[in-house]
Amino acid sequence: MKLGIVGLPNVGKSTLFNSLTKAGAESANYPFCTIDPNVGIVAVPDQRLKVLGDLYHTEKIVPAAIEFVDIAGLVRGASKGEGLGNQFLSHIREVDAIVHVVRCFEDTNVIHVDGSVNPLRDIETINLELVFSDLDIIERRISRTAKGAKNDKALAKELALQERLKAHLEEGTLAKTFQTEDDEEAALFADYNLLTAKPVIYAANVQDSDLADDGVNNEYVQLVRKFAEQEASEVFVICAQIEQEIAELEEDEKKMFLEDLGLNESGLEKLIKASYHILGLISYLTAGPKETRAWTIKVGTKAPQAAGKIHSDFERGFIRAEIVNYNALIECGNFNAAKDKGLVRSEGKEYVVQDGDVVLFRFNV
Repeated sequence: MKLGIVGLPNVGKSTLFNSLTKAGAESANYPFCTIDPNVGIVAVPDQRLKVLGDLYHTEKIVPAAIEFVDIAGLVRGASKGEGLGNQFLSHIREVDAIVHVVRCFEDTNVIHVDGSVNPLRDIETINLELVFSDLDIIERRISRTAKGAKNDKALAKELALQERLKAHLEEGTLAKTFQTEDDEEAALFADYNLLTAKPVIYAANVQDSDLADDGVNNEYVQLVRKFAEQEASEVFVICAQIEQEIAELEEDEKKMFLEDLGLNESGLEKLIKASYHILGLISYLTAGPKETRAWTIKVGTKAPQAAGKIHSDFERGFIRAEIVNYNALIECGNFNAAKDKGLVRSEGKEYVVQDGDVVLFRFNV
């Protein structure tokens, strides 16, 4: 999973990236301090892995991972080359979802690029730049498609789609609200990889005093939540500065620090939940003496395709999957005890893998 972190300059974007990845991206109180996109790989916290690792006396634990890309602060006119320009928009095209950091706090010591705090205006600024960038992509597509559309019915149909999409974007609306007419159009639309078609998670960056009640009494957060609800996006409340402090602590200290703030999970955990939910992802588990591991799959994935995440041979030669629910396995104490109680199931090619399934695949190639 790859997430791109975007937002206006000085909204806490690079501070958040630092806290998530401990990668040390430069953070400063002026625009464009991040000259190149920073990339960091983050392990997905999953307590189940440690418990399974202890149960199997495993040599190696491999969690699922998320790749974060920190994009330099965009400003009004970025799609036309303002600020650091649209070179950074190309980096967003490679991500699965966009994490849009929105400033929801007042602080006279931190400059706002537009002179005042207004999260909805900030969201609109970024969205318009993404729309303009998508328009540029579609206009270039139209130019290419039009050349052959007169003598090719398939190209003529695609040209009609592109022109409808262009008109949609010219109204300032996001590509995610565009309606395709059939499966063929849907496949073409997906191939365009438009920025405004990607799922969005809003990170409402607040002061630490707003964390305990999850921003309920912060009017800026409420505005963001209402906006996100209308476009079926996710929102989580975070204090980027606090997250950076948490990132420096050991696990035991981290837990105490969160408790002192009245919190039961970190911003990273909130973000991971939001990203898994909006992308429709779950994790199944494999465990043994050599390795215990989490595998990320789409909701609705059947057993052979889930096996293919491990190796293509597993999918090609799939015979069956032996499955036990994580909670049942831990309650029984070991795999054989769970099997004796009839809690280990043998599932075939049509089985849809569930979150928390501990799986042993049987295959032959």
